[in-house]
Amino acid sequence: MADEEVVVLGFWPSMYGTRATIALEEKGVKYEYREEDLSNKSSLLLQMNPVHKKIPVLIHNGIKLLCFPLILTKRARARFWADFIDKKVFDAGKKLWSTKGEEHEAAKKEFIEILKQLEGELGDKPYFGGERFGFLDIALITFYSWFYAFETFGNFSREVECPKLVEWAKRCTHRESVSKSLADPKKVYEFLLGRIAG
Repeated sequence: MADEEVVVLGFWPSMYGTRATIALEEKGVKYEYREEDLSNKSSLLLQMNPVHKKIPVLIHNGIKLLCFPLILTKRARARFWADFIDKKVFDAGKKLWSTKGEEHEAAKKEFIEILKQLEGELGDKPYFGGERFGFLDIALITFYSWFYAFETFGNFSREVECPKLVEWAKRCTHRESVSKSLADPKKVYEFLLGRIAG
């Protein structure tokens, strides 16, 4: 590899892989993005992450730097909420398309409650850390591409349930680092429909 080469191995609908690209964009680091076929993983992915065989993987000059969802942070509160996001948002959202009847209604209630908890943590601040876009914003905004699917499968309105979170997301998506990294929400929805049908 050339001097100072940074490579990100990712998968386009993955919120975890998107975190790496947004963080690099925010820092102004030039990188090469390589899309992985998770049903036919590349030899580079298997070499760089032989135990978990998952994305994202961040490689600098041929050395694996990162192969787990969250980048280390200094603040315990931010770590707590980032962990909350990773453990709650996707799993609760998945229930919206994988359950029916009463179980689906319970999943919808749970998902909305999770969003409301996050909205409570945001409060009236423009970003989770205050005036500056930061670690926790990156942890959550990468789920934004999936919110259309969550909302559609759950049959609820984000604007009605969590207006402050919607405004926060709009601020985040106006950042070039975010807008150029996020997958199209409708394509993520179609991707999920294909997975459900298949």
